[in-house]
Amino acid sequence: MKPLIIGIAGGTGSGKTTVARKIAESLPDSSVPNASVAFLDMDGYYRNFAHLEMDERRKINWDHPEAFDFDLFVSHLEQLGRGEPVDKPVYDFSTHLRSPKTEHITSADVVVVDGILLFVDERVRALCDVKVFVDADPDIRLVRRIQRDMSDRDRPLEEILQQYLTTVRPMHQQFVEPSKRYADIILPRGGQNAVAIEMILTTIQRRLNARRA
Repeated sequence: MKPLIIGIAGGTGSGKTTVARKIAESLPDSSVPNASVAFLDMDGYYRNFAHLEMDERRKINWDHPEAFDFDLFVSHLEQLGRGEPVDKPVYDFSTHLRSPKTEHITSADVVVVDGILLFVDERVRALCDVKVFVDADPDIRLVRRIQRDMSDRDRPLEEILQQYLTTVRPMHQQFVEPSKRYADIILPRGGQNAVAIEMILTTIQRRLNARRA
């Protein structure tokens, strides 16, 4: 059976990864018996800028589509869609470099994918069977980004705010927000919206059962 690919997009700090993981964790306990789930995050697919010095890497616009290796990402999605495993790249956000390590992802009945620019690329949209856009207020997204970057990525507040104002916010307005029109489902309040997540799970369960019939 061809895997069902669920794409979950949204701005930085919107809660899309929380939604993606809640869906991935809930499916095996849902009404679909023995459903296996794989999780793929787009964050691992930043281009490798190892040829640049650290100061130059800090200046890269990480929120622009050109910062991502879409060709590799699409290739891996196609492989998972054929039921084949992939070795997903791992990105080190403290050094802005791709790690030599990879993460082995085995294909499954459902492949949950998340990323801020997931719906910007037409090829990715075509591979997603269900497209969800997670919406959240800008101030909430900014607070979450500050908390994440300071605790998980060891970045100073001044650098986080400068990056937000110079690239994150403009790229959200130029690329992320407009991609919302491609979504099948728009989910406000992120991972806190239990009712909407239940509705998404029901949609996935129905489609899975139809494929198994």
